[in-house]
Amino acid sequence: MEWNKGVTLALDGPGQYRTITTLQEASWALIEDWPLEDGEALDKALIVFEAAMKGKKTAEAARLAFIAAAIEAGIDIKS
Repeated sequence: MEWNKGVTLALDGPGQYRTITTLQEASWALIEDWPLEDGEALDKALIVFEAAMKGKKTAEAARLAFIAAAIEAGIDIKS
């Protein structure tokens, strides 16, 4: 599920930006690369992602949940 607008964030370290453009990329980022193991926004993002994959939430809702999880984790996001 592709997003209308990618999210560019420093997932690989300060100043090392990567752009996430799909729900699948975001899911992998949360599972493989996320600096936090637990967090309210992280948990919510995973729930929203699952709902989006089932067609119960929009791609934009998943994108916004991903951004909220990144903010919670202190990951720098380029606007």
